Amino acid sequence: MDILLQAIAYPRIDPVAIQIGPVAIRWYALAYVAGLVFAWWYIRRLAAKRPVGQRIVEPNDVDDLLFWATLGVILGGRLGYVLFYKPAYFLSNPAEIPALWTGGMSFHGGLLGVIVAIVVFARIRKRNLLSIGDLAACATPVGLFFGRMANFINGELWGRTSDVPWAMVFPTGGPLPRHPSQLYEALLEGLVLFALLWIIRRRTRALDRPGTLAGWFCIGYGAARFIVEYFRQPDAFLPNDGFLLGFITMGQILSLPLIAFGIFLIWRARRRARTGADAPAGT
Repeated sequence: MDILLQAIAYPRIDPVAIQIGPVAIRWYALAYVAGLVFAWWYIRRLAAKRPVGQRIVEPNDVDDLLFWATLGVILGGRLGYVLFYKPAYFLSNPAEIPALWTGGMSFHGGLLGVIVAIVVFARIRKRNLLSIGDLAACATPVGLFFGRMANFINGELWGRTSDVPWAMVFPTGGPLPRHPSQLYEALLEGLVLFALLWIIRRRTRALDRPGTLAGWFCIGYGAARFIVEYFRQPDAFLPNDGFLLGFITMGQILSLPLIAFGIFLIWRARRRARTGADAPAGT
């Protein structure tokens, strides 16, 4: 009873932001739109700041990049959820794989989808793959912030039970107060990671070392997700109530290779910068 009295009331917000007749626009959908629109604006801004001969992409090319990235986020995010989290279920119910409106997206799958989209775009436009990845990395944390806030509004992906003063009783999380882990992720994966990449870009001229910012993004997201998983309730539909091997979650397992890949990208960028192996970012 004392724990319940200490819990903060969960602010019940209608998951549907706009209702026009039978058409319902949810906050979650608006979060995706807001993140993609910000990425389009921010990448165009970063591209336009560089001298014409040294531009990673031309500002007008960002429109096409956004199209490819959107496909990557949607297709990769859904397929990642299907393969990483519920392969047996979707193998038995393949017709439900395209049913995005029922929920179920994976960030790690979406990231892989965006990487594929960037590879395709870079090959078609003959641009430096890692440099485009750096631009995308700078903008992505804001989309993560909006997405996690939408998770909070939906009352989903809540945290483990806790007696901290800011714990909340979520509508679908049972009677006990829980960590608002969606807000932790919005802070660390969104605002803190965006600030970190902004500082690195401004103070180290990281865009001149292709792969550096993409590497820091992978490390930053992977570390933030790994930490927050200690407060987030594991997915109950996975074996052992989400604790794989008895002590680690799927989110943590998927974050470890991401951190390792980020370290590799930074090491590679520094090594090539010392040897002068990389061509200018815009070529």
